[in-house]
Amino acid sequence: MNEEIQFVLDETAESMQNALKHFERELQKIRAGKASPQMLERVMVDYYGTLTPIDQVSNINTPDPRQIIVQPWDKSMLPVIEKAIMAANLGFNPQNNGEVLRIQVPQPTEERRRELVKIVKNEAENARIAVRNIRRSSNEAAKKLEKMGAPEDVVKLLEKDIQVITDKNIALIDQMMEAKEKEVMTV
Repeated sequence: MNEEIQFVLDETAESMQNALKHFERELQKIRAGKASPQMLERVMVDYYGTLTPIDQVSNINTPDPRQIIVQPWDKSMLPVIEKAIMAANLGFNPQNNGEVLRIQVPQPTEERRRELVKIVKNEAENARIAVRNIRRSSNEAAKKLEKMGAPEDVVKLLEKDIQVITDKNIALIDQMMEAKEKEVMTV
């Protein structure tokens, strides 16, 4: 019975950790005025008839906080990549110098920063909901253990441990949200 209890705890912790990682990836996609390769993550390039993620046809780096450089592995792909970035409607205007694409990341306006904060808060709420759903399914698993013959006090302790893990992860989500909000609002 102890193995099943430990399994429920481990499964809960791992699932919540995955929810946090997903939240972190979503936060990285939110443009806070600093250039980041993740900003181009959703751009798909027509690579000889196949839609391919931009990072699979080029090298993307950020030499400074205001610029992204896209260096395709095949120079003939420069105009195609440039067109894909424009079509992605990210608000970027890449400059093609024949070797690489330079993208200047504009400083977001006050209004845009407020919109980004709303997006951050929305993503945080989605992460909290995911964590609560994991808690609910873990508590259901604990109830099943009780029906299978686990002592009631052991199941209550398991539910308390699940709640502790939940509280810890929600606090981490809140910390990450506050840090991202601060980063977005900083000019």
